[in-house]
Amino acid sequence: MNPRPIELKAGLDHIDLCDLMKIADMSSSGGAAKHIIAEGQVKVDGQVELRKRCKIRVGQVVEYQGDKIILVSPK
Repeated sequence: MNPRPIELKAGLDHIDLCDLMKIADMSSSGGAAKHIIAEGQVKVDGQVELRKRCKIRVGQVVEYQGDKIILVSPK
């Protein structure tokens, strides 16, 4: 399954993992995303990520419960 693309906002070089999960509808809120991350349920580039504010950059893949997203450059 190919990851679905999520576009990074113009002018930014990264987005915090918890914010990306909220924007991508992987969690209902930023607080819920922080809880999910702290429990070790999220992978970034295939590795479990426990840092809630981990900086996700273009090209990185985030996975949670079988849903995969990839951060892409703005058009």
